[in-house]
This record gives sequence, C-alpha cells and structure tokens, in this order.
Amino acid sequence: MSIRKSSLLTPRTSNWVGVTALSTALLATTALPSKADEALADLVESVSPSVVTIIAEQDATAVPARGQDFDFESHPFGEFFKRFGTPEGFNAPQRGPAQGLGSGFVLDEAGYIVTNHHVVDNASNVTVRLSDDRTFDAEVVGTDPLTDIAVLKIDAGESLQAVELGDSDVIRVGEDVVAIGNPFGLSSTVTTGIVSAKGRNISQGPYAEFIQTDAAINKGNSGGPLFNMEGEVVGVNSAIYSPSGGSVGLGFAVTSNIVEHITADLRDDGQVSRGWLGVSIQNVSPEIAAAMGIDASKGALVSEVVDGSPAQGILEQGDVILTFNNESVDSSSDLPLLVGTTKVGTDSTLTVLRDGKEQKLELTIGQHQSASADIDKSVDETISGTALGVTVAPLTDTTRAEMGVGENVNGVVVTDLTPESPAAKAGLQRGDVIVKLGGQETVSPDALKAALDSEKTDPALVLINRGGNQIFVAVEIA
Repeated sequence: MSIRKSSLLTPRTSNWVGVTALSTALLATTALPSKADEALADLVESVSPSVVTIIAEQDATAVPARGQDFDFESHPFGEFFKRFGTPEGFNAPQRGPAQGLGSGFVLDEAGYIVTNHHVVDNASNVTVRLSDDRTFDAEVVGTDPLTDIAVLKIDAGESLQAVELGDSDVIRVGEDVVAIGNPFGLSSTVTTGIVSAKGRNISQGPYAEFIQTDAAINKGNSGGPLFNMEGEVVGVNSAIYSPSGGSVGLGFAVTSNIVEHITADLRDDGQVSRGWLGVSIQNVSPEIAAAMGIDASKGALVSEVVDGSPAQGILEQGDVILTFNNESVDSSSDLPLLVGTTKVGTDSTLTVLRDGKEQKLELTIGQHQSASADIDKSVDETISGTALGVTVAPLTDTTRAEMGVGENVNGVVVTDLTPESPAAKAGLQRGDVIVKLGGQETVSPDALKAALDSEKTDPALVLINRGGNQIFVAVEIA
C-alpha cells in the first residue's frame, strides 16, 4: 500500500512544482514591459492632453400628454389617461434638461475642436472639458451632417496642445490603431485594435467613407480620435454596429482625409462647399457590363445628366466614368467622394467609356446644391411584353401627375409584372417608367414591342425612371 501511495503522490508533487516554476517564469516575464508596450504607453501619454470630453445640453421640453411619447406607466393616473385621454387643462410634465456626452480632440492650438455632428446636434449649450478637467463654453463653428463632422471653438486663454491629422489613404488593413475617448462618461479611456477594413460604406450618405476597426468603441466615444502608431489621427470615431449597444469589435471612423477637407471648409465660413458634376450614377454590374458589351464591371455608369449642370453637353447617358482627375473610379461610390472634395471652379478631366471606346473629357466643377404610385388603369392602350414579363401602359398626364414624372421623361409605365419573370428578377417594379430598351426609345407600348423584337443582345440594357431617378438594369429576354 505504501508503494502505491508513493506512486500516486509523486506525480502530483512534480506537477505543482512545475506550475509554480511556470508561474514564477510568467511573473518574471510580465514584470518587464516590452518595447512595444513602452511605445504604446509613450504614444498615449503624448496625445492624451489633446483629447477632450464634449458635454451637449438640450433645454427642457414638454412631454406630449396625448402622444405616444407620454410615459403613461410612470404616472399615477397613467392607466386612466391611457383609456380615456387626459382631461382638459391637464398640464403635461416637463422633461428636464437633457445632457449628452461625447468625445473630441484639439485640431488647432488656437482652440478649434473636432467632434461628431450628432454629438452637438440640437444642443442649446456645448461645453468642452479638457484632460486637466478645466471646462470652457464652446461655440459651434459649423457642422456637416453628411459626414457627421462638427468644429467647435473654445477660448482657453492659452495655446492648447493639438494633434496632427495623418493620411488615411496610406494606412493598411492590419495596422495597429488606438482609440481614446469618453465611453459611458469614463474620460481618457484607451482601447487598442487594428484596422479591420478600409473604404467602408455604412449607408451614411455618398460623402462619408469609414475605417473599420476592432478597437473597442462605445457610447461616448463618438467624435473621439483614432490614432495610428505615429500618434496621428487617421479617423474620427463615429458609429458602431452592435446588437446590444456595447462594443462587439465593429467600430467605424470617418477617414482623416475627409475630416481635413470638411474642417477646413467649416473653419472658413461655417459651411461645406462641395463640388458637383450633375449626373445620376450607378454601379456597372456584371449583367449590365454584358448588356453593354464591355469586359470589366467597374466604373460609374451615367444614368442621367441634369439639365443646366456642369456635365450637360459633355457627359452623356450611358457613359461609364473610369477616372476623375487621374484617380481611378472603380465603383459608383468612389465618384461622389472625388467630386465632392474638389474645389468649385476647378477644371477637371474625366476618362469615360463611350460606345466601347475610351475618351478624355474636360469640364469645370460646379457648386453642389445641397415612388410607388397608383397607376391609372383606365387607359385603353396596353401591351403585355411576354419576353419581359410586364404589362405596360402609355405615360399619360394623369399618371405623370400621380407619379411625379417630369415632362422631359418619355416612356411606358409598368402596370403589372409576372412573378419570377425576367423583369421581376431584374428588379423592375410596378410604377417604373421604361425609357429605353437596348438603346431604342420606348415612347409607347408599340415602340417597346418593336424594341423587343429587334433586340439582339441578351441580357438587354433597359433604362428606367423610378421616382424621378434614371437607372439602368439588365434584363434577360431570351
């Protein structure tokens, strides 16, 4: 028995010794910070004085006594009010002043601060708290909702430590980044991560482009800086994707190159001046590329040229814009950013693909000025396009008025679609106006039928007008 006990005890003793030795080794290792840790700590120490807290206050407002926003549950007579309404002369309670917290950073030593538009939107009073806890009333110099950027100004009585804007175009996916901000009111919170993706479009409009990062970003980080490892701001933290409201590693920051352009405009006169071409554009899908007889599905396809715009008489419907001022236009989302950040009045050069051949065009950039319908079925002349799977009718004055279609739009209106038909699969909808098919105008049902009969390309390129916007679709007709 003694031998068996000894054999059982020996491995346990040796395991514990091993664990102890390993723990000692780990402690010895963690006690010595690596050069990377020291570099990160140095970076944070150097830029933290430039990161600020934004406090945005809104005035007290009356709670609607009869609307959905009234809090019936918390009122002592809530159930009575819910069933029978509030009595005449009832004074609705007042919501207290609301206060929101966000983040920002010092852009200029004179006291210019960058944050998000949504942080200060509708605020009656904005306060900036510096890293040393001094607070100052802030003037909102200007905001740009389309990029969610705002510029504030404070008078601190002395020069402030400002940060440098880096070049967001040169950062690479996988690079280390650091976010500093005020999540949940916890000022000067530092999180680290990497650049997860570049050029993200998160449906915030055509003029905003985002860096995606897995650095933890939460409520209150909005408007704060995203640093590269050189201590330069490469983005302004603006949004997160989260089912729960907390960070799940999907944060998005407006790129610093966009921020640089927007803040310069806002500091100049409080407004953003955007370049304008005057065209409606869309992506060149593989189906549309096949219908147009081109090899690559890239570029921005011009679906409409606005009358009186800089593009009128220069660009044509059906042109595919490949480059703008020598910058490649790989998709339609690239062009608004390139044009919007171009100074008004600039002479610009575009490369377009027209009728299968590349052409160089020049124009002057202008100033940007910042429907499902019930179809009248009483019309007599209709046609069922069996090759498309649609029923169409003439575009009468009545349907124009109901659908808001301009007098310059001519075509036939889709009154019905066959389920699983080529037109339905291509995305056509009831109420669309078919303007052209395969380059032929379809001003009447007979004209559409003739265009179908003579069309040799499969899929066919169809131009439609939907809600006042012209777009191309590729429809299988065989």
